[in-house]
Amino acid sequence: MILENRLFEALKIGDTASATRLCTTDDLYIFAAATGNHNPMNLPGLDGDGDGQAEALVPTAFAASLVAALLGTQLPGPGIVTLSQEYTFHTRAQAGDELVTTVTVVALDNGVVTLNAQVQREIDKALILTGVVRVQAPVRHIRLDGSKLPGLTVRRHRHFEALLTLAEPLPALRTAVICPENPAALGGAILAMKHTIITPILVGHAGKIAKAAVDLGVDLAGIEVIDMPTHQAAASRAVALVHDRRADAVMKGHIHTDDMLRPMVARDTGLRIGRRLTHIFVMDVPGVDYPLLVTDAAINIAPDLATKVDIVQNAIDLAISIGIAHPRVGVLSATETVNPAIPSSIDAALLSKMAERGQITGGFVDGPLAMDNAVSMAAARTKGITSEVAGRAEVLVVPGIDAGNMLAKQLAYISHAEAAGLVMGARVPVILNSRSDSSMARLASCAVAAIHHARMQSLAE
Repeated sequence: MILENRLFEALKIGDTASATRLCTTDDLYIFAAATGNHNPMNLPGLDGDGDGQAEALVPTAFAASLVAALLGTQLPGPGIVTLSQEYTFHTRAQAGDELVTTVTVVALDNGVVTLNAQVQREIDKALILTGVVRVQAPVRHIRLDGSKLPGLTVRRHRHFEALLTLAEPLPALRTAVICPENPAALGGAILAMKHTIITPILVGHAGKIAKAAVDLGVDLAGIEVIDMPTHQAAASRAVALVHDRRADAVMKGHIHTDDMLRPMVARDTGLRIGRRLTHIFVMDVPGVDYPLLVTDAAINIAPDLATKVDIVQNAIDLAISIGIAHPRVGVLSATETVNPAIPSSIDAALLSKMAERGQITGGFVDGPLAMDNAVSMAAARTKGITSEVAGRAEVLVVPGIDAGNMLAKQLAYISHAEAAGLVMGARVPVILNSRSDSSMARLASCAVAAIHHARMQSLAE
């Protein structure tokens, strides 16, 4: 956006300017962070007056700042100095309201411009504020490119919040939690239970589970605890609970992933249902408008083509469950062209063709794609790549576990993403958390499992 001012000599009484702004929840967070005003009346999801309802009211100062923005960008424009302002606030706006700001020149006096200002809600024309502002007009012509200003990204996890909203009304998922023998592992299960997402069955060393509960300060009364002295025995018992139809999901506690998965892949007594077990991170990345799925970053080390077919299909199925109607799958490589010297580029091209021929269903699959042209429309256009997936991939399929692990951790530790982990390809969802996962990540993992299980149940009926 090019910003250009008007000098005092060019102004006339009656000149007017107007701008429309949709006030979002992110605006409220940014305003609170910038000003230090953490009034709960003005923050999404909080009940500031004790009436049982979240207010998310737009701060009066925010409404006044819309006037300042219009003065500083349009009329008179860049270079003004505000001398005085007097406002009356009539009603309050809320996040989600579209606000129309208007200023009109009413007096000109020796370089000072007096303007009437108002902000009103677009939908019903209700006035938010009216007032009078006096500014010193710019003394020189200024023209600048406003698009060069730095942008802001709000570090909150709206996609996980949306998943929790979907999961909480569902029937609680009966979940065998394997070895919740430290506070982090047990705390994740208890938190999901409090949100009515799961009903935990705690399987592991009863003494260690009890100590973890004491450390957390939680009461295990009413929660089933099955005493298993070893990790191997606990994992086997969890699998048996699934076969006995006492558990509809399995959740990793304080146990090594290999020990947890070993009984699940046993030929005769495991939980496999034809496909390979594959791991999927559902990632909530600040600034990205949709959940981003990364696979496989935890189980399959160097997957061959047949394994990648299952990796892609499992990811598509999970993406559909969490609300992505027709997932866009980008199969990553080091290049966006097929290179016989780079095996991952060949596999990516074959997966894309297999999807075209109906061997992979439910989503758009394209590859090979380099990371930049998988997630950036500008990069895809620069490379001349046109497809349903390029520049807007919702699922990223990596060549191997090292690439997947690095990508997921870069998103988590550099881009401040949260990651929910799930294993697909088993009879039931397998919730796979890392020891370093936050409470939100553990809670979101349970929510994803519950949502996917509910969809699978509805398809089976």
